[in-house]
Amino acid sequence: MKRIFKIGAMALGGLAASGLLLFAAASAKATSRLSQKFEAHSVDLPMPAASDEAAIERGRHLAEARYGCSGCHGKDLAGGVMVDEPPIGQILGPNLTPGSGGRTTAYSMADWDRLVRHGIKPDGLPAVMPSEDFFKMSDAELSDIVAYVRSVRAVDAEVAPPSFGPVGKVLLALGKFPLSAEKQAEAPHVHPKEPPATADSAQFGEHLAATCTACHRQNLAGGPMAFGAPDWPAAANLTMHDSGLGSWSFDDFERALTQGVSKDGHKLREPMAGVVMGTKGMLPTERKALWTYLRSVKPAAKNP
Repeated sequence: MKRIFKIGAMALGGLAASGLLLFAAASAKATSRLSQKFEAHSVDLPMPAASDEAAIERGRHLAEARYGCSGCHGKDLAGGVMVDEPPIGQILGPNLTPGSGGRTTAYSMADWDRLVRHGIKPDGLPAVMPSEDFFKMSDAELSDIVAYVRSVRAVDAEVAPPSFGPVGKVLLALGKFPLSAEKQAEAPHVHPKEPPATADSAQFGEHLAATCTACHRQNLAGGPMAFGAPDWPAAANLTMHDSGLGSWSFDDFERALTQGVSKDGHKLREPMAGVVMGTKGMLPTERKALWTYLRSVKPAAKNP
């Protein structure tokens, strides 16, 4: 009997040692991914004038209703929570205000471009910001958002940098945690100067839908989330497939975006519940254009 226990103890010890070695390897790989240096093409955009009230108001609408900045950076843009699950890690949206602890005070427009539209921090390291959603943002929209962010009330707040728990490190090591900087090959090499005209058109709707791709994927057919809290459900299929919005009307769609209620009456869960805090402020024309575009997308079964 003692011999059996001894063999069992040795086996468990071996498994534990193997597990520690595998975790050490995963940690090293995770560190390697986060230590990569990236470059992006250079842009030469002027910093928006602090006195341009029209630009500030356009930027406010973009930040609040279209690009969901407050979802990660908080309502006052002084910091927010993206992920706070110890096994995965703590990923907080930085303070963007001009106050103490604000990360963007000394940013040039080239810095803003690299971070927002490429996922690259000023030092060349990858950001955990989901910049994939912003790859197709126009120069005019970026400028307006910068004008708005620079106009907000200064808040003194130090926000801790991202930290990853054991599960988060393994996800990084396996490439399951997305880093937008690694997807630059998918990004436009020349950004549009202006967005499409605000109108109920598939072209404008496609531009709006670019912010949906990080969760719903490039084909918009949804599927398991590549990041986020463990209890987040799979992203919905936004195509007109039977497994998606095929039986939905525009009224169903608008209710989801303005009230956070699905066609079957259930409340939308996070992260979509948080997204609705922004989409309910979209212009009616914007929601209609988004629907018009989704109806034009090739129906596809939900991604596995």
